[in-house]
Amino acid sequence: MFYFKNFFLSFLILSSLFASKAFANNEIINYLKEGSKIVFIRHAIAPGNGDPENFLLNDCSTQRNLSNKGIEQSKRIGNFFKDNKIQIDAVLSSEWCRCRDTALYAFENFITFDALNSFYDPKFSKNEETQIANLKKLIGSWKSDKNLILVTHFVVISSLLETGSSSGEIIVVNKDLEIQGRMETF
Repeated sequence: MFYFKNFFLSFLILSSLFASKAFANNEIINYLKEGSKIVFIRHAIAPGNGDPENFLLNDCSTQRNLSNKGIEQSKRIGNFFKDNKIQIDAVLSSEWCRCRDTALYAFENFITFDALNSFYDPKFSKNEETQIANLKKLIGSWKSDKNLILVTHFVVISSLLETGSSSGEIIVVNKDLEIQGRMETF
């Protein structure tokens, strides 16, 4: 009897978690279908932390890259937008390979924008203030009835939105940078 009660309680808890996640996804889908939203996506799973000391921007072999799980996660992100017929105005990506690959596998077409680059490493930390100012300028001047996708890094999202993010997480904001919804994409 004890095991049955624990199983039943566990089932109820897990069911409620899945139900609320589905509800949250439906809210986000409806919100994105309205258009004119800014969508931050942290790059998909790329094992490790930071970048190797020999990091070169134009050489992916010197960077942390997407794992196979990260590639699949990127494809699921793209399918989420396609399957739900969410309109996209533009996809902008950090110049780092893990962000470019996330954008490529998810959306195929994208352009890079250096304000989305990481400033985690001390050699890039001096760029934070300028990058955030340029990102705010872009968002302030952007006008479209479709959504703007920004594929970037934890530090950029954290600095601009004052929140953390997991790999591949989708964070939807309005033009005032107020978080309207978020969704993990494991």
